[in-house]
Amino acid sequence: MTAAPLPTSPVPAAPQKSAVSWAMDVLVWGGVIAVLLYSVDAVDLGNISRLFSGNDSMKMFVHDLLRPDFSDWKMFVAKMWETIQIALWGTFLAVLFGIPLGLAAARNMAPAWVVTPVRWLMNLLRSVPDLVIGLLFVTAVGLGPLAGVLAITLNTAGVLAKLFSEAVESIDKGPVEGVRATGASKLHEIVWGVIPQVAPLWTSFALYRFESNSRSATVLGLIGAGGIGQVLFDSMNAFNFKAVSAIVIIVVIAVTLIDTLSQIMRKRLL
Repeated sequence: MTAAPLPTSPVPAAPQKSAVSWAMDVLVWGGVIAVLLYSVDAVDLGNISRLFSGNDSMKMFVHDLLRPDFSDWKMFVAKMWETIQIALWGTFLAVLFGIPLGLAAARNMAPAWVVTPVRWLMNLLRSVPDLVIGLLFVTAVGLGPLAGVLAITLNTAGVLAKLFSEAVESIDKGPVEGVRATGASKLHEIVWGVIPQVAPLWTSFALYRFESNSRSATVLGLIGAGGIGQVLFDSMNAFNFKAVSAIVIIVVIAVTLIDTLSQIMRKRLL
């Protein structure tokens, strides 16, 4: 006796987009394409052929870049180490500021009258470029790595606070409500209900920003905020492209090592 075949449910129809949805897609992507075409002249894209034209300066530049000069490698490495220390301290201080700001900016943790001004502050810190903040601190504290540390701290604090707040807003309410049911205070809710859920994401965000800040600290050196950027800027002004090539190679090696170390730390901590 054969078993009766199991009833099969009908295959649902593929989702259909409405005419309004299609029109919005065409409007959005058509607008992007229109802006790209309109801005071709504004960004001088029509003259990209100059990049490949016979330019003696460009030939000399490429020729020297392919022959790096490591005669001052000890100084280059020392300055690169200073750059890494600037990025490390800037990221560390940014995390210290970003945690309370992130909690205060989370809508499920703080009232609206706290969230709104904190988010405005975060937007301000993120919108001002590192170089502008660095120039302000160079004026305030003078040339040197301290200006770089402070510039990275402010900008990164704004970025991390936003990422931290978004992580807090996406947590599961269950553990928090469980801690609250014991009669615990708000601080205990955060420590035992919120932090364990967001700690892995916060760690990942902080490590990523440290990698980014290692590159940002190099650029800040161009305005006298310490690190290898100043040496790179001086070498370029002196048309010493062989030294520039050596510095770039050292920066690439350092950033690669930092990226590898960050991956190892993520595997250990997450």
